Amino acid sequence: MDNPVGGRLFFTNARRSIVDEDEIQIISIGIDIGSSTTHLALSRITLERVDSHYIVAHRDVLFESEILLTPYTRDNEIDTAALKFFFEAQYRHAGIDFDTIDTGALILTGTAVRRNNARAIADIFAKAAGKFVSVSAGDGMEAILAAHGAGAVALSIDAAHDVLNIDIGGGTTKLARCYRGEVREFTAIDIGARLIAMDEAGRLTRLEPAGRKIAEACGVMLTLGAIVSHADLDVLANVMTDSLMEVIKAGALRQATSDLLRLAALTPSAPPVFITFSGGVSEYIYERADAGHGDLGQRLAQNILRNVKAWGPEVVPVAHGIRATVIGASQYTVQVSGSTIFVSDLNFLPLRNVPTIMLTSSLLTEHIDAQAIAADIHRAIASSGVIDATQAIALGYSWQGSATFPRLDAFCRGVAAGFAGQITDGQPIILVGDCDIGGLIGLHFAEELHLPGRVVSIDGIISKKFDFIDIGKMLEGSGSVPVVIKSLIFPVSNAVGRSELESVNHQ
Repeated sequence: MDNPVGGRLFFTNARRSIVDEDEIQIISIGIDIGSSTTHLALSRITLERVDSHYIVAHRDVLFESEILLTPYTRDNEIDTAALKFFFEAQYRHAGIDFDTIDTGALILTGTAVRRNNARAIADIFAKAAGKFVSVSAGDGMEAILAAHGAGAVALSIDAAHDVLNIDIGGGTTKLARCYRGEVREFTAIDIGARLIAMDEAGRLTRLEPAGRKIAEACGVMLTLGAIVSHADLDVLANVMTDSLMEVIKAGALRQATSDLLRLAALTPSAPPVFITFSGGVSEYIYERADAGHGDLGQRLAQNILRNVKAWGPEVVPVAHGIRATVIGASQYTVQVSGSTIFVSDLNFLPLRNVPTIMLTSSLLTEHIDAQAIAADIHRAIASSGVIDATQAIALGYSWQGSATFPRLDAFCRGVAAGFAGQITDGQPIILVGDCDIGGLIGLHFAEELHLPGRVVSIDGIISKKFDFIDIGKMLEGSGSVPVVIKSLIFPVSNAVGRSELESVNHQ
C-alpha cells in the first residue's frame, strides 16, 4: 500500500522493490535469546533516500517485551515450546501481526548457540528466515554489542580517556574498552548472577561448571537440592567481585582469576574516565529493579558498584541496561546500491546477511603494503566476534588516492591473502567500497590475479562494522543487482510498550 504524504511515498510492503522509493517505513524486531534471559523489541524505522542510499529520518521503539528467564527442559536444553508461547504472547501484547514485520535480528548467546538449541530455535522462526539477520554472538561480539547498546561507544567519542562498559549477565561478564568512538579492546570472564540459582525455599536448583569451580576454590560446598546459606552466598559474591575487579583494573591477575577468563585479559592502561553498565545485573546497579530472582544478582550489583566507586571512575547512567542490545538489534539503517557492481558468477546469488569487517583506512593512504592488508584482515576477523571465521565475510574499505596498477595490485593481493582461508572453503570475496573503483577491483581479481574463487565488488556504499549485506539476483531487463546494507543502530529513546506492562521481570 502506498500512502502519499507531503509528496513522498511510504514503502510498507516487504515484497516490493525499495530502489525507487523516496521514503521507507519498516517494522523491525530484535530478539535476544540467551543463557539467562529472553526478550524482544519492536521498532518502526522511517528511512529517507539521499542520492543512492537511505538515512534514518525517524526511529521509534514501539514495544519492549517482558523479560523471560530463559526456560530449560530437564535435559538442560532450551525449552523451545515455552519460548514459542512467550513470543506469541508478546506479539499479542504489542498488537502487531508477525507477518507484518519487515526485518529484524535474532541474537543467540550462551547456551542458545549450542547446536541442538540453535536448530530448535531456528525452527520457531523458519517462515521468517529470509527477513532475519541471525547473529550467533560469541563473547567478543557480545562485549561489542553491549558497549554500543549501552552508549559507551558514543560516550567515548568526546571523552579524554577510555570509557569502560561492563556487561554483567547470568553466566558471564563482558568488558569493552572504548576510545574515540571505537571498541579498542574487550574480554570476558566466567562471572555472572546465575552461575548458581535457588528456588523460593533457598534450595539449589542450578549449578553451572564455573559456579562449582568458584565455590570449590573458596571452600563453599554446594549440592543440588540443598539449601544454600546467606553466609555462603555472601562469600561467593565477594569472591566473584574480587576477581572481576582484578580484570576491570587490568592489573596483575591471581591464578584463580586467570582460570575464569574466557578471552585474553585487558592490557594495562590508565583507569577509564567513565564506566557504564549493561546486562541483567545493571538493573540493580541503576536501581531499576529490586526484586530478587533466586541468584547472586543483587549481591553482585552492590559489591561491584561499591568497589568501582571506591576505585574512582564516574559511573554513568545508561538509557538501556538489560535491553541495550535488543533495542539496537531491532533497528537498522539501510543503503541501496547496484549501479556499479562486479559479480564474477551470478549463479551463487542471492547472498543474505553477510557480516562486515572494516579495513584500517590508514593502510590505503600512501604506499599500499599487501602483507599489512592481509594482517589487518586477519586481525579484523579475530576481533569481530564472528564465531565461524570460514563463513562469507564482507570487507568494507575507504579507498584513498589514485587507482594505479601497482596500488590496485597490492590491494587485491593483500585481500586475497587475508581471505585465503575463506577462498579455500569456497566462500566468495565480497568487497564494499565508498568510491567508484569497484568494477576495476573486481576485474583485477579476475583478469590479473586469475583468482579461482568468486568475487563481488560493490562501490558507492558507506559501510562499517556490524553492517550486514544482502545481494539479490540480477533484475530482469535492467542488468542491475540490488544490494541492501543493513546496519545495527543503538538509539537513546523511551519505549511506549514498556510503560504499558505492569509486570516485568528484570533478571
